[in-house]
Amino acid sequence: MNKDEFEGKWKQVRGQARQWWALLTNDDLERVGGKFEEFAGVMQEKYGFNREAAKNEFDKRVSQFEANLKHN
Repeated sequence: MNKDEFEGKWKQVRGQARQWWALLTNDDLERVGGKFEEFAGVMQEKYGFNREAAKNEFDKRVSQFEANLKHN
């Protein structure tokens, strides 16, 4: 996933992010601002994820989100 893809998907799922990752605060979401490196850093701080685990977690949640949109 490139920078533009992450940013676009982040805009789609930002509202769901607090439900998925309850440890994230509004300040964390603002800090991420569609930047994967910031997201990875926040996920490392809050959940102990490395960069690859953060990417996998984001991809998994976005895939589920998009699948739910198609079924509704």
